[in-house]
Amino acid sequence: METIWIIGAGHFGQLAVKRIAQRKPDCRLVVVDPDPGQLKAAQANAEIIACRGNGIDFLNQYLKPGAQVDWIIPSLPLHMAWEWCRCQLGKDHLKAAPAPTNLAPMLPNVSHDPAGVHLYASHADFICPDNCSEPEKRCSITRKPREQNMYDYIADLMPMGFRARVLRSRQLCPGVGGLIPGELLALAEQIQSHPGKHLVATSCKCHAVVTPALYVP
Repeated sequence: METIWIIGAGHFGQLAVKRIAQRKPDCRLVVVDPDPGQLKAAQANAEIIACRGNGIDFLNQYLKPGAQVDWIIPSLPLHMAWEWCRCQLGKDHLKAAPAPTNLAPMLPNVSHDPAGVHLYASHADFICPDNCSEPEKRCSITRKPREQNMYDYIADLMPMGFRARVLRSRQLCPGVGGLIPGELLALAEQIQSHPGKHLVATSCKCHAVVTPALYVP
């Protein structure tokens, strides 16, 4: 049986529960959230295994090589892969770094989070619908061709000595992107194997969150 972890049971976590349950009715859904009310709401939409707790702590405890999970869906208001890597490698060793000055001009439709830690890039200059089907080569709204997938574009960037480490988000159903657990584990291994500056990114075909980072063993 396919097992899917949904990390976060807020608005997008609820959408993920509904849509995955419709698309994959035989899968095993594990939903993690510290709010019992959010978990109860998720249980009203589908049969789930509810885990009350912090999503990053859950991943830090249970995501190991050989873990019985097929997909991880990040539904938290933060860069989940980045936060998990920091827990794995040590927050004193992996830290956010100032963005190189030439990075933002390289990214399409770039914006920053209020704290100035993460950069957000998008092929769209508008707010996309939450049920986008992510067509292979064209925008579902404008119908214009997508010249390059965002994850490939970011993987080719090396601004001022930073190495791009891109974790691809793959669409499981409209508006719901999932991460392959082995690729998330490999992300931490790649950073650990190469001390120095990294661009830690999670990206689908059109959007990405990028965190400039410094890893010192």
